[in-house]
Amino acid sequence: MTRILDPDGPGIAAAAELIAAGELVGMPTETVYGLAGLAFDEAAVARIFAVKERPTFDPLIVHLPARAALSEVAALDKLHLRAIAALDRLIERFWPGPLTVVLPRTSRVPDLVASGLPTVAVRMPDHPAAQALLNAVGAPLAAPSANRFGRISPTSAGDVIAELGGRIAAVIDGGPCAVGIESTIVSLVGPPTLLRPGAVPAGAIDEALGAPLARGVTPTTPLAAGMLPQHYAPHTPLVLFGDLPASLPAHLGLLVQSGDAEAAGRALAGRTGRRVTAVSLSADGDLVERARRLFACLRALDDSGAGLILAEDCLEEEGLGHAIRDRLRRASSR
Repeated sequence: MTRILDPDGPGIAAAAELIAAGELVGMPTETVYGLAGLAFDEAAVARIFAVKERPTFDPLIVHLPARAALSEVAALDKLHLRAIAALDRLIERFWPGPLTVVLPRTSRVPDLVASGLPTVAVRMPDHPAAQALLNAVGAPLAAPSANRFGRISPTSAGDVIAELGGRIAAVIDGGPCAVGIESTIVSLVGPPTLLRPGAVPAGAIDEALGAPLARGVTPTTPLAAGMLPQHYAPHTPLVLFGDLPASLPAHLGLLVQSGDAEAAGRALAGRTGRRVTAVSLSADGDLVERARRLFACLRALDDSGAGLILAEDCLEEEGLGHAIRDRLRRASSR
């Protein structure tokens, strides 16, 4: 039985006790809910991989209570002075917040956390419950998204229960996530490189660094979380809206970027003769709202009974639009 804890003093204290005992707790962040366990406890980390059914070649993100804890996980002495200066600028501008930085790791970080790589991905979350929990535990927490591997990321405590209920000790109910899409991941090992688009626009990072990030990295093995071709996927097959497949099920799900969902659903039903359940990410096309609602809307369509989800692609190619496009492309990869 998974306990639901309030994000108050007693709830945070109870969650911290569970984590200190090696248990796992669903932790709200500004991006998505994370599955938190002690980063330096190999047994707890192994439990994270087992609960999520996550392959061990996919590294985790370590969450820090404060910048002072960075030296516990990152071997900053292995960075060039230029990379140290870049790290300082990024931390000053974006921490706490939805930016993850890949750095050389210390020997304290278990191999399993880093999937055997010489690097570690770290961030400082900007959520009061996450910060309170990190401070109460007093140690870095490994916290990938609190869902089964490859599935839709959770943006509420209810999503965590639906994904992992009965598998983990507790979840802190911090309400819906304010951002709703995962952190941006940047590597500072070598030339500053964008590994995953996310809540912090790459253009803002370019500006902070005074030079453009390298882009378009496609490694054969993941260098950080969320880099596999198929990810963030509903159980229901999802295709990007364009030419309709030759064979359609009786019930379709439809995800549109903006506008009137009911009108879009009626138009598709008239075109196909199928029953349609439609949702819109934002009535007026607001990009922040679209990012915040993306995973919740995908989850609603996944639960609607539709046999196929048709998703309208995001036309914006920068900032949050880049992140939305990335998630939809990976969700549609089969």
